This record gives sequence, C-alpha cells and structure tokens, in this order.
Amino acid sequence: MNSLTTLVQALGIAYASGISPYATVALAGIANRIGWIDTLPGALGAVSHPVVIALASILTIIEFLATLIPGVASVWETIHTAIRPPAAAALAVLTAWHGDPALIVAAALLGGGLGFATHATKLGLRYTIDTSPEPVTNGVANVAELSAVATIAYAVWHHPYITLAVALVVLVLIALLVRTIWRAARRALRGFREPPVTETPRGA
Repeated sequence: MNSLTTLVQALGIAYASGISPYATVALAGIANRIGWIDTLPGALGAVSHPVVIALASILTIIEFLATLIPGVASVWETIHTAIRPPAAAALAVLTAWHGDPALIVAAALLGGGLGFATHATKLGLRYTIDTSPEPVTNGVANVAELSAVATIAYAVWHHPYITLAVALVVLVLIALLVRTIWRAARRALRGFREPPVTETPRGA
C-alpha cells in the first residue's frame, strides 16, 4: 500500500471520528473481527481488541441516548469539541503508524484538522436540530450519523479515494446548509425584535 493511499485512509477514519470517535472505533473493530475488513493498517488493528470494542460500544450507546434529549444534546456536542479533534488525530496517526515519519506527522495534522471541521459542522447542525423540543429529530440525526460513520468505517478501506471525496462533498453541502439555516434564523429573530413601523397620519 502506497503512502498516499494510507494518508487518504487515515483522513477517512479521522473524518468519521469527527462525527463520533466511539462509533468509529466500535464499527471498525467489529468489521475487522467479522472479516469485512481484512487488515487494518498501521497500529489501528488495536481497535479490534474485544475490550476496546466493548468500551467503544458502551460509549456509543451512551452518546446515542444522551443526544436524544434536547438541551443535553447541545451540552454533549459542546463538550466533545475537546474530544473529537484529538481523537481524530490519534486514529489518523494509528492508521499511518508504521509508515514514514513525515507521513505520520501529515496524518496527525490533517486528521486533526479534518476531524475538527467535521465536528464543527456537526455541532452547528445539532444546535439547529436541538431547538426542537421533541426527541424525534434528534433520533433521526443520530441514526443518520451512525449510518455515515458505518459507511465510512467500512468503505474507506475498500474504496479510499471515492469514499473520502464523497465525504468531503457531503461535508461542504452540510456546512452550507447550516450556514443558510443560521442566516435565516438571525433574519427571523431580527424581524421579530424590531417594532413595526407606523406611519404618522398627515396633518397630525
């Protein structure tokens, strides 16, 4: 496997980790153990250890349940600003671990940056969704996120370039959607706060 492919795979796993490092580790480890992924590169094979899978699965369940609750979901997502980018960088490093030192450094820097970009986009989207007082939209978002993580955690080892390219396009589209929603919300709030303009009767 060449260095570029390894770097692309490292970025793919970092991207998924920006959504949920727990689900990324659990799903990649399970897929490896049941043979859907033949060999995980570098030192990433550690995620297939039963203890690691069990711990990551428990944390995935906790995350899923916590983000079903409006209000709690926003707090959870905010706290994970300090967790997901470093986790993304760490998983990218593990993927490139046995490669050239320059490749490992590049994986760490780019993986951490991409993990932060993915998390920040998700954070904005989840803040928007969390304004709804019911858990249905949060549940739909959770299922969609787990589906995305599962797809990337599996496909990036079989079709790395296509997987990363599609994931990046989706990231940009979601970021544009979040920006549009927040702009519309600000305009609506501004219009709500401003008092209506009343015309002064002529001759008054």
